[in-house]
Amino acid sequence: MTKSKYTPEEVEVRIWGFVVVMITIILFGIVFSLLYSVTFVTQPIKSMAPIDQAYTKMLNDIVLLIVGGIGGIVGKRAVGSVTNSANPTPPATSSAPSSAPTAPPSAPATSTWTAPSGALPVWINPPLDESWTPPPPPSTPPNHLEHDSVREEIALARQEVKNG
Repeated sequence: MTKSKYTPEEVEVRIWGFVVVMITIILFGIVFSLLYSVTFVTQPIKSMAPIDQAYTKMLNDIVLLIVGGIGGIVGKRAVGSVTNSANPTPPATSSAPSSAPTAPPSAPATSTWTAPSGALPVWINPPLDESWTPPPPPSTPPNHLEHDSVREEIALARQEVKNG
């Protein structure tokens, strides 16, 4: 019994399919765990627990990364197939020198395309208003407590602790 070897294109398609399936399984697992943790786990009434916020943020970043990866992989494959169908590879030519005349080196180029220079646009920061000065600090003591009676109770409690 002989085994047929895969062509490079078949190997590439199989690897590409495996990667897409595995990344999709990971994505669905993350989405399921995120939905489960938010739906079935008891949360505080008005907000989400801090650890759940961090967990949700982390899962959100992972999902965005995976979706971008899937898009890149699928897009690369799609662009490659469209490019191959639009521009089929030319048949191989012999390496024998041709007797066709070539253009002299001084002939002007007929193409209008120019190579990119690699220069980035120049960014100039906007001018800063350096004449601004901060206002003076407050001259009154802070008023953290609403009622003076609460302040007196706290002062008495502190006095008792010092004397006690």
